Formats: sequence, C-alpha cells, structure tokens
Amino acid sequence: MPASAAEGHGQEAHGQPVVEVRNKALLIVGVMLAMIMQVLDSTIANVALPHMQASLGATFDSVSWVLTSYILATAIAMPLTGWLSDRFGSRRLFIASVAGFIITSMLCGIAVNLPEMVLFRVLQGASAAFVGPLSQTVMLDITPREQHAKAMAIWGMGIMVGPIMGPILGGWLTDNYSWRWIFYINVPIGIATLAILIALLPSRPVRRRSFDLFGFSMLAIGLAALQLMLDRGQQEDWLQSWEIRITLGIAIVGIWLFLVHMATGRRPMFEREMLTNRNFLIGLVFMANIGVLMMATMALLPPMLQAVYGYPVFDTGLMLAPRGIGVLISMAIAGQLAGRVDPRILIAGGMALAAASLWWMTRWSLDMDWNPVVWSGVLQGLGLGFIFSSINLAAFATLPPRYRTDASSMLYLMRNVGASVGISIVTAQLARTVQTSHELIGASITETSLAPLNPHLVESAGGVGSNLFSMIDAEITRQATMIGYINDFYLLMIVTLLSIPLVLLLKRPAEGR
Repeated sequence: MPASAAEGHGQEAHGQPVVEVRNKALLIVGVMLAMIMQVLDSTIANVALPHMQASLGATFDSVSWVLTSYILATAIAMPLTGWLSDRFGSRRLFIASVAGFIITSMLCGIAVNLPEMVLFRVLQGASAAFVGPLSQTVMLDITPREQHAKAMAIWGMGIMVGPIMGPILGGWLTDNYSWRWIFYINVPIGIATLAILIALLPSRPVRRRSFDLFGFSMLAIGLAALQLMLDRGQQEDWLQSWEIRITLGIAIVGIWLFLVHMATGRRPMFEREMLTNRNFLIGLVFMANIGVLMMATMALLPPMLQAVYGYPVFDTGLMLAPRGIGVLISMAIAGQLAGRVDPRILIAGGMALAAASLWWMTRWSLDMDWNPVVWSGVLQGLGLGFIFSSINLAAFATLPPRYRTDASSMLYLMRNVGASVGISIVTAQLARTVQTSHELIGASITETSLAPLNPHLVESAGGVGSNLFSMIDAEITRQATMIGYINDFYLLMIVTLLSIPLVLLLKRPAEGR
C-alpha cells in the first residue's frame, strides 16, 4: 500500500478499529463517485433500449438482454465480495473493480451487435458487483462509531438518488448525443475516481479463509435462476411457460440447498454468527422492502406519466427528480438525529411517510396536473431517506467489524432481489388488472349508455364511425390502465404498512456491541 494512503488504526469505543487516512474528505468523494457510477448504470440504460435495438439490429424481445445480463452478472458476483476482499485485499479488489468498470463501459459503448453488448454488459455487471459493498465498508471503516449515522447518510444519498437520476441523465444523453454516451460518460468520471482511490484508499487486513465452492455454486445458480425468472416472467406469461417453470424450480432448489448448507456445513460461505444476528436479519428484510418500494415505484411512474398523461421523457424525469430531494433532506436530518433519537423511531416514521405517499398516489386521477406527482414524490423520498440511513445503522450496530464486507454485500444483494421481485409483481398485476378492467368497462358501454351518440348512425358513418369507436376504445384502455396503476399503489402501500411492526424486533444500537 502506498505511503500516501497513510493507513493507520486508531481505536474507538468498543475496541473497533478506525482506519486513518490522510485526506478523508477527498477519499469520500472518490468512494461516492465510484458508487454513484455503479448505481446509475443499473437504470441509465433503460430509456435507451429502443435506440440500441435499431443500432444493434436486435428484436424487441432480445434487446432486453442488455438489462438482464447486467442484473444476472451482478447477482452472481456480489456474494463473492467478502471472500475476495479477505483473500486479495479490499484495496486491490476495489481498484480492480473500478478499473474493470471503466474498461467494460468503454467496450459497451463501441459494441456493434447484440452478442458483443451482452458479453460486455456481463463483464460490466461483474465488475460493478463489488463496488457497492466495498464503498459501504470503506465509509464505516474510516469513520468513528459515533459518526456512522452521518457516514451512512452520505453514502445512502448516492445509493438512493442514483436510480432516480439515471433515467433523466440517460434520456438527455440519448436525445442530445447518442445512446453510446450513457457508457462513455463513465470513462472520464471513472479515471478521476481511480486516481483518488489509488492515492488514498486503505486496505483491510488480508486474512486467508477457505472458499466454499458448493455454497457459492448453489447460491449463484439459485440467484441467477430467480433473476432470470423475474426478468422474463411477464414476457413469457409466467407459469404458462415451461421456461419459467424450470427456472423457478432451479431457483427453489439452489437457494434451499444453499440454506441447508449454511446451517449444516463445516465451513459455509458466510459465518453463521452473522446470520444469527437479529438486527442484521431484520435489516435484510427491510432492505428487500426498500428495493420493492423504491424500484417498483420507479418502474411504474415513468411509463404511467408518458403513456397515460402524455408527458415527454425529459419532463417525466424532471417530475420524478424531487423524490431525490426528499431523500437528501431526510438523510441529512437522520444524520443529525443519530445518537439522540432511537433509529427504530426513524425507521417506523419513514415507513409511515412512505405509506402515506402511496395512499396519496391511490387518489390520483386522469385530470390532475403535475403537482400531486411532485409532492407525493417528495413525501416518499423523505420516508425512504429515513428508512435507508437508519436501517443501515441498526443492521451494523451489533455486528463485529470483521463482518462488514460480507454484511454489506448481503444487504446490497437483498435490495437488488427485492427490487426485482417488486418490479415483477407490480408489472404482472398491472397487466392483469388492465385486461380485467378493460373488459368490465367495455361491458358497461351499451346502446343505452351511448344513446346520445346513436350507435346505429355512427356505424352508418363508415370510416368516421370506426374512428369514433377507436377513440372510445382508447379512452377505455386509458381508464383501465389508470385503475391498474392505482391497484399497484394500493399493493405497495399494504406491503409497507405490514412491514412496520418488524421495527419492534430490532435492538437499539446502544444495546449492541
């Protein structure tokens, strides 16, 4: 490790080591830039898919592999973070991950066909998988215990705001330059990040531990099958497809064997003490809930605002951006309240705010303006910020520091899995509700209800009459679609409310180690 890193170890309360660095503020900037790049890339490509489809000569179905390949690679590689960090050193792994992310981003930008793009996205996802957990570990390692809440608030701002800003930035770059710039933009930012990390990043002590090949294989197979099933389920009509049945079976078997191996194996992939920690386990549940709440909502709102209300892509992004402002405000407040207010209160309050925002969204109508979208987004952002920063603080409060990297990777993984599950559920319910509502509304359109239009005269009008009936059908579809979105908001609200009692199972951090 270079001398400029000035690595040393102070001691704080509870005997936990604090890694000292020469320029902590600049190191935090580098760590945050690395993490924000990785988070942005999980959503920035979504808006550019139609442009990629034409440029890469892909079909509508096959171009979705640009997103699926990244998600699968990240899910498979992320559980390896702790072992690789211990085996090769966290500094080497972090720097190699950022360097790999820069190179693969450039390769994605120059891809000329779909197979090349999918291959490069796999490599990019594998590189990105380690950045999130390692960035969180660094923030905790270089910060005294009494400042952990502020550190998690700073770190959480990037995690929570990144997915919101991704579609806005992706849409702007695609419209004004080219879809290739959503990848090229990582290169200059990545080079600056890499320079900071090389100069200042410290490393955790290297410790040898055996590699649990069987446990990793089962977890990787289970997670890959689960992600594949969730990503392609709606497209393949779920259990009506043998592909989905097979991937579901593989996911269940793989994850079950991993859990059995964790409980009975001699040297499992993750130490059992970590997985029997109550705060950490409840933290995993809440992190999955955050994934559902945040990413499912973000998957619903852009197409709703564009298809139902007719807003253009960039205006849609601007209307969703205030959600990020709410996150920033609540995380800053949570950081200031840490140590003075029980984080369980902040978590419960955040869940209540998020549920209130979803209740507000169930009251939306087709004739409203942009104000409810913006202000309900701010309210939801406030709730998410309180939840995220406080649950990270509570989850790590009772864990020994040696588990931080493994714990960070599992929390990060659960957020991603929760996001995939949530998006799949709300997408499936939306499609079915729209179909059912269209049938019910259509059945109520009779000669009596259309009496002022005199259906017989309309039919005799030929093409003009057909156009009129098409307009009626389009309005029925619009109404049915709005009902579908409202039902999804109801579902997310119920899930959020049912999660609040879990706060009672958490220990207050002061009671931990």
